[in-house]
Amino acid sequence: MNEHEHLDLPAETLRAETLDERGIEEVTVDELSVYERIIPRVLRNMLVVSVLLIGPTFWFYRWAGSIGFAFGAAVSYVNLRSLTRGVEGLADRIVNRNSREKGGLIILRFVVRYGLVGAAAYAIFKSSPTAFRGFLWGLCVPVAALMAEAAWEGYMAFRRAS
Repeated sequence: MNEHEHLDLPAETLRAETLDERGIEEVTVDELSVYERIIPRVLRNMLVVSVLLIGPTFWFYRWAGSIGFAFGAAVSYVNLRSLTRGVEGLADRIVNRNSREKGGLIILRFVVRYGLVGAAAYAIFKSSPTAFRGFLWGLCVPVAALMAEAAWEGYMAFRRAS
């Protein structure tokens, strides 16, 4: 589809060309709104996984490791929220040229975010190796949350198919 054909589409329907079928598939706004709810669900899953895993972390690593885990889970939660805001700001900056977001500020937030995670990891590593292990486990919380989201999406896909 060329640039001018996209402008003639109705507002409630977006068209995407699939590579394998070379056909046109219609995606409604309602279907797109389903995907907008994924990030809040993943963030909620991160909180649930963090609460569920604090007990086993205490069992294996005691207080130092469980505090490190809680700190790592909090850092990963803030990191994912910041990442989504940064990506949305960058996309808005690209799509909407009148955006109030400054491009340099968006990039600075990306760099500062990873710098803060590195500084926190270094400080915890220097203070307690056990707390550092817990911190690393806490940084893996988004993986568990995304696995839960993938299981949910798979369940919903099978439910819709039947």
